[in-house]
Amino acid sequence: MSSAARALRKLVEKEQPQIVLLGKQAIDDDCSQTGQMLATLWGRPQATFASKVEINAGVARVTREVDAGLEVLDVDLPAVITTDLRLNEPRFIKLPDIMKAKSKPLETIDFASLGVASGDHLKTTAYAPPAKRSKGVMVKDAAELVAALRTKGLL
Repeated sequence: MSSAARALRKLVEKEQPQIVLLGKQAIDDDCSQTGQMLATLWGRPQATFASKVEINAGVARVTREVDAGLEVLDVDLPAVITTDLRLNEPRFIKLPDIMKAKSKPLETIDFASLGVASGDHLKTTAYAPPAKRSKGVMVKDAAELVAALRTKGLL
């Protein structure tokens, strides 16, 4: 289980948020797992790859892109939502606002204080290249194709 998901779970216990908003995948291993793991640890619903989120009366309506078009999910809050790049339109921040932000207090929490073991919990046991593909066979018609598939035991 991800150390990040466990650490976020400890922060969720402390802060009691209605929505935990996360990116869709990590930049180090390109996995899409922290949001899903957090939702499981927290025992709350999740909506992944959100391109639009609307909140109304304790329910988040999440629109996400799927192969067939758009899918709309309603999840009860509190919930975990992972985002797609279409969710937010970046804005440009003015220099005075950047300077004001620098003077704001920033709480730092030591990872060890959360009581979560850090480090990689996955162990590679073995790896091997995929099997080499055999050469293809040219067939003249459908009957010859069926015969070739029967010979290989595929039909």
